[in-house]
Amino acid sequence: MRYNLLGNTGLYVSQLCLGTMTFGGKGYWEKMGRVQLDDVTAFVKKAFESGINFIDTANVYSFGESESLTGQAIKKLGLAREDLVIATKATGIMNDLPNGRGQSRYHLMNEVEASLKRLQIDHIDLYQLHGFDPLTPFEEALSTLNDLVRSGKVRYIGLCNMASWQIMKGLAISDKRNWARFESVQAYYTIAGRDLEREIIPLVQDQKMGVMVWSPLAGGLLSGKYRADTKGPQGSRRRNFNFPPVDKVRAFKCVDVMRPIAQKHQVSVAQVALAWLLSRSFVTSVIIGAKTIVQLEDNIASTRLKLTVTELKALEEVSQLPQEYPGWMLSLQGQYRAQPPAKE
Repeated sequence: MRYNLLGNTGLYVSQLCLGTMTFGGKGYWEKMGRVQLDDVTAFVKKAFESGINFIDTANVYSFGESESLTGQAIKKLGLAREDLVIATKATGIMNDLPNGRGQSRYHLMNEVEASLKRLQIDHIDLYQLHGFDPLTPFEEALSTLNDLVRSGKVRYIGLCNMASWQIMKGLAISDKRNWARFESVQAYYTIAGRDLEREIIPLVQDQKMGVMVWSPLAGGLLSGKYRADTKGPQGSRRRNFNFPPVDKVRAFKCVDVMRPIAQKHQVSVAQVALAWLLSRSFVTSVIIGAKTIVQLEDNIASTRLKLTVTELKALEEVSQLPQEYPGWMLSLQGQYRAQPPAKE
């Protein structure tokens, strides 16, 4: 297992992060998974023994049950708090009350306390905004997060699922006020969905932010279990919940290239998809979620797969983003400054 620094910090996190969206299965979240305590404990044990020190959850996953199960499993296993980096999030709908969602000071303060209690810990290592709240002023959310960092209840802050201008605005506000800054971006990114590379990846590289990838297999579509002419195995996640949105023609072109690579290395197609992500220099950690221990073990094994230069080139070619403006113009004009002028 390799460890990478989280953004512009001195905190090391494992290249794979244990995702917990499948834990609990309460209400709407049943579509993601119904993993209960015994299996949750086995997942956490396997991940930890494999070198994973990073766990990502959210208050909204099964409306708090995912956090509770994660906390119970850690306690049951007797894992030392200092051996783990625990991340959670807030923004989503927790109840039907007017203030049961969003990023107001009221809601964030309440949800931090609730998450700490459910996880049975005294601080959260990475607290993330789970999206953009168009109603709460960014200054209010950021000042609250800064206060939580200063209080010691939160160590670092991050964000999820925001546009590049929103991320940059948040960083600018924090810089101006000398507040704690966002250190990480959690976003959807796969070999079949490389949109992140258009603006957000250049931004995070410039601002030295970490990148956490969610749904690295596109909701299972890149696992190799699906074919273009079928709906997938009975009980599979994509049959029950067709998310995230994916250009399936593009995705299956990628799968067609990944299959022979997987066969050559005698691994699953899923491992090839994960290994491609792990080869990207700007990816800090890939969040893996599973409904069975077999799936988890297979995902973890991707850290041992080393793709060749030829294989990476083939994957790059089949998944390359079509050029869009202003990208093609920036590339065209930038080439004139790419090399220093020649001396006479």
